[in-house]
Amino acid sequence: MKWSIHQLSKYRQNGMPIDAEVQLDNVMKRNKDIRHISPVHVKGLCTFGASQMTCQFTMTATLTLPCARTWEDVEYPIEVEAVEVFSWIDEENRGNVEESDIHYVDGEVIDMVPVLEELVLLEIPMQVFKENTEGQVHGGKNWSYSTDEDVELQRKNDEPKLDPRLAALAKYFDQTDE
Repeated sequence: MKWSIHQLSKYRQNGMPIDAEVQLDNVMKRNKDIRHISPVHVKGLCTFGASQMTCQFTMTATLTLPCARTWEDVEYPIEVEAVEVFSWIDEENRGNVEESDIHYVDGEVIDMVPVLEELVLLEIPMQVFKENTEGQVHGGKNWSYSTDEDVELQRKNDEPKLDPRLAALAKYFDQTDE
C-alpha cells in the first residue's frame, strides 16, 4: 500500500476509497509469538488537504497465537478502526515530531504498511487460551500442572519430611531425662 504524492492529487476532490488485502509477514519477525497472520483486509476512505492525507479505515485479520496453557495454536481475530494522518510538509514546519500523532513522509512516497504493522502489534494480547482446555493439562516431561486446590490438598496429605542431616537432633528430644 504505497502511493506517490503526485499520484494522489487526482483524489483531492472526492477522496480515495481503500479496499485492499495486504500480507504483513514482517510482524511475525517483530513478535515471535505470532505463528501466522492471515492477509489483512483494509477498508476505508482517505481524504486530502493541502499537505496531508487523512485515512479513516477498518482493518481485520486473524492471528495464530500459542495457547498459554497448552502451547497449541489459537486463532485470534482482530478488528481495528483507526484514523491515521500522513503529512508531507517541509521539516522546518513540522513542529514537535515526537509528540505528534502525524506520520511525516520523507520523500515522495506514502507507505502505509509500517503503520498497519504497528496497529497489528498493538492488538496482540498478553495471553490467549484455547477453548475447553481448563483442567485438561496434566503435565509433560519434567513439569506438571496443578491448581491451587491440588497444591493445598497435597500439602495436607504429605507428612512433613525430616531433613536427614537433622535426624539425630530429632532423636534427642525423644529421650527421657534420667
